Amino acid sequence: MISIRIQQLTKKFGAVTALHQLDLEINPGELFFLLGPSGCGKTTLLRSLAGFYIPESGKILFGDEDVTRLEPHKRNTGMMFQSYALWPHMTLAENVAFGLEERKVPAAEIKRRVGEALESVRMGDYAQRKPNQLSGGQQQRVALARALVIRPRCLLLDEPLSNLDAKLRLEMRTEIRRVCKEFKLTTVYVTHDQKEALSISDRMAILDGGHIKQVGTPRDVYSRPHSKLVANFIGETDFLAGRVVSVTGDRVEVQTNIGHFKGVLGDPARPPAFGTNVTVSIRPECWSLSTERTGDNSLPGRIGESVYLGEVAQHAFVCGETTLKIFELNPRFAAQAGRGQVFATVRPEDVVVLVE
Repeated sequence: MISIRIQQLTKKFGAVTALHQLDLEINPGELFFLLGPSGCGKTTLLRSLAGFYIPESGKILFGDEDVTRLEPHKRNTGMMFQSYALWPHMTLAENVAFGLEERKVPAAEIKRRVGEALESVRMGDYAQRKPNQLSGGQQQRVALARALVIRPRCLLLDEPLSNLDAKLRLEMRTEIRRVCKEFKLTTVYVTHDQKEALSISDRMAILDGGHIKQVGTPRDVYSRPHSKLVANFIGETDFLAGRVVSVTGDRVEVQTNIGHFKGVLGDPARPPAFGTNVTVSIRPECWSLSTERTGDNSLPGRIGESVYLGEVAQHAFVCGETTLKIFELNPRFAAQAGRGQVFATVRPEDVVVLVE
């Protein structure tokens, strides 16, 4: 297992700066995700790690080795792309063996390692088949085996599940995590799929415009976004404009047009001053509904439209001139749509105050 350290990395394409003096450290054996909107720099960063792009400045270190300007084939990284990129005229075993043959590995060792790699992704019984005899999920498993067979120092994945249907994506998410942990691989994974990142990553970085906006565990990034951009990109949320009334440590009180809220700072390193204009972010599932006011952060209103989905109901909660999204698990208030007053309450820990 190796760490990956990125220091002040800058990459330009003509007049466009794709990466702006990035600093990032990925721990040994970590499954690390890069997320962000299209054009944010995540694929540029991955390809810089692979050696396909040479940066204008900065360093990339694998462990203690500076690989910034090392040729791709000398970095010993395994790479998986969006396309399976399997040779159609070769058997699966021949596809997996290709990288070892290029490295002049002895034939007996190639046979052994190919068998082990196919077994590790549960494709050992299919070694003599051709790619066109496989499903999309099976082809993706073979592509993973091909990346693993060279025993890479790290694994680089560029939206590897984007061509699969929803059911296969769910299956392969779990499989990729299992294999990465079993082989103790430091893995960097680019995706635009939030659920993919939240479900299997150890940590993630959110990029925008070539800058890293936040790094953290899935729970940290989801529940404590540092900015409106991050809160809006990861999951659904209600935004309310407000003004700071008081600040005590990471606790903040904010006045909004629908009421007074007690909350927490999204980024404790940036405490706002009294009177600062801020944005309040509240996830729809964090609200609870009742027929009576139940303490702080409790708002009167009514349920407008409601969509009942069995285990959850999605409500439009109308409070004055503002409509909030509320997701009610094990719903009891779906029948209240268009009827009398109800109260929506949220814990201070779930009211995240963002300073822009």
